[in-house]
Amino acid sequence: MAKGEFSARQLEKKRKKWKHKDPRQKKRHKKKKSDLLEGSPQGRGLVIEKRGVTARQPNSGIRKCVRVQLIKNGRELTAFAPKDGAIKYIDEHDEVIVEGLGGRKGGAPGDLWGVKYKVIKVNNQSLEMLRSGRKEKVKR
Repeated sequence: MAKGEFSARQLEKKRKKWKHKDPRQKKRHKKKKSDLLEGSPQGRGLVIEKRGVTARQPNSGIRKCVRVQLIKNGRELTAFAPKDGAIKYIDEHDEVIVEGLGGRKGGAPGDLWGVKYKVIKVNNQSLEMLRSGRKEKVKR
């Protein structure tokens, strides 16, 4: 490394050259490309269709999911309808709130390919309340 009175320019050039190798810089400039919610914990969207997603090996079964178009950016995602019978309370064109499903590093958990989100509310009613029968679904 250059040392001395007139070495500042050389030091700056070297620092720029090797900057991308520094772990702190890597962490700072890392972008999460796959985050459809754009950093927010929850997102609102409209249900486009209901669909069944087959579980991958070694499990079998059809997991009930919905295709949702987000209101804030127009992107589409697949969201899981958790627990038994939850899909009955979600219809097409309903307004739903989705949040992350909790897989490793924000990805899909377990046996669900590409499903990273779950439905928590339908037309501003908690899906858990609808399932348990404590509330009735409101038509918009």
